[in-house]
Amino acid sequence: MSQKPSYVKFDTPAELSQAALEAVKQAKESGKIRKGTNEATKAIERGEAKLVVIAEDVDPPEVVAHLPMICMERKISYIYVKTKADLGSAAGLQVGTAAVAIVESGQGKSIIDQIVSSLSKITGA
Repeated sequence: MSQKPSYVKFDTPAELSQAALEAVKQAKESGKIRKGTNEATKAIERGEAKLVVIAEDVDPPEVVAHLPMICMERKISYIYVKTKADLGSAAGLQVGTAAVAIVESGQGKSIIDQIVSSLSKITGA
């Protein structure tokens, strides 16, 4: 008996995914990010996250399945990117990561604002 997820999983346009990776890079260099599912979860629960970036290729998907739900509860925008490797690289890691929460946007603020605006049009939120 499978339950339908109570969150919106949407196809992220490629240019929006690229913008999200660029925002992570800029926030890493001039702001503050939280890397990994556990750190991202804490940042969301504390209301610190400005944007949460989630990799689509996480296996098993249950590892990140709770993130969209708590983002919606806290009214925090989230976006998907194709791979953990891309996300890890953008976050300055040698390995992939399932999720990143941008806590302080730094120089990436304008990109993050554009992403959040675009996401609200896609999801209708």
